[in-house]
Amino acid sequence: MNYIGSILFILTFALGGCLQDNDNEEKMQNNLQSSESTAREELSYLALGDSYTIGESVDPSMRWPVQLVERLRNDSLNVNDAEIIARTGWTTGELLGGIDVADPGNNYDLVSLLIGVNNQYRGLPLSNFRTEFRQLLNISVDKAGGDKGKVIVLSIPDWGVMPFAGDRDRNEIAKEINSFNDVIKEECGQAGIRFFDITGISRQAKDDAGLVASDGLHPSGEMYKLWVHRVYPAVLDIL
Repeated sequence: MNYIGSILFILTFALGGCLQDNDNEEKMQNNLQSSESTAREELSYLALGDSYTIGESVDPSMRWPVQLVERLRNDSLNVNDAEIIARTGWTTGELLGGIDVADPGNNYDLVSLLIGVNNQYRGLPLSNFRTEFRQLLNISVDKAGGDKGKVIVLSIPDWGVMPFAGDRDRNEIAKEINSFNDVIKEECGQAGIRFFDITGISRQAKDDAGLVASDGLHPSGEMYKLWVHRVYPAVLDIL
């Protein structure tokens, strides 16, 4: 092989090596992006509660956990459908039983808890509520893989402002709701868990019929949207 031929051979070999390196780098980047996408798709959410979480009297698409997931997806987070353990009328004790029956996993990326209105409605002792709510907080952290930073708690809405409560003592209902929420806030503070007060939002229904569901008792999808707006920055930070 002459001198020029040798030089061309070396350049061709070197160029081929560079192209191969570039191909390998591109494949690695694609694999990383694919892995990141897969990780995002695995984001999971467990919503615990009662009628406010199950969305009594609204279309399932308007439940606040469902709206939360939809908004996260609009921000390019691949979150699985919310797994909801909730039922209309459930107290803290009944939610504890419902979780035991459902037996969810222990590695959710987000867990929300909203419970207590039926304890107040039935006139159950506040001391008993505190004990069971504390248990639910511990379970919520456990379901979040032991990470309390992945748990959010919402306050109890005030159903006393709803048309359903027109013939009741609304001031007394508000007073009792506040007492239950004081316990929730205190327990969350002691446990280091994010607490969100949406009770004030619920009281806007007194002057805005658009925030009331068709049954005259529960929130509408529009009110649930306001709840989502309230918790969203923190949830986005968690995920």
